[in-house]
Amino acid sequence: MLLINLTGLGLIILIIWWFWLYKPTATAVAVKSEKIDNKCSNEVTVVVDSGIYQPAHLLSPENKPLNINFIRKDSSSCAATVMFPDFDISAELPLNKLVKIQLPAMQQGEYVFHCQMKMYNGTLLVK
Repeated sequence: MLLINLTGLGLIILIIWWFWLYKPTATAVAVKSEKIDNKCSNEVTVVVDSGIYQPAHLLSPENKPLNINFIRKDSSSCAATVMFPDFDISAELPLNKLVKIQLPAMQQGEYVFHCQMKMYNGTLLVK
């Protein structure tokens, strides 16, 4: 009886850690700047695959517009939409097609993006 209770308690702790406490280690990806027609364009590509955004943490300069190219390789229905709630922007992501999302110039801060059910999560850090 004691063994069953300890096993159940261990599983409860594992579930709490996995769903609420676990934060995957990911490095911030600096956004690539290119000069096109004497204008500086900031652009990064994010792949939606295996239940995550790759990269999930982006770093962008302050007061610069940003283009994020999404490529969805995950057939899950949750991966079909990406949302930027701080900018009131959402976009459908068709399977294996590039979708470009243009974000306006941003102030310093942290902005989140996610799917409609918040199972896929990403962060945009503006410095």
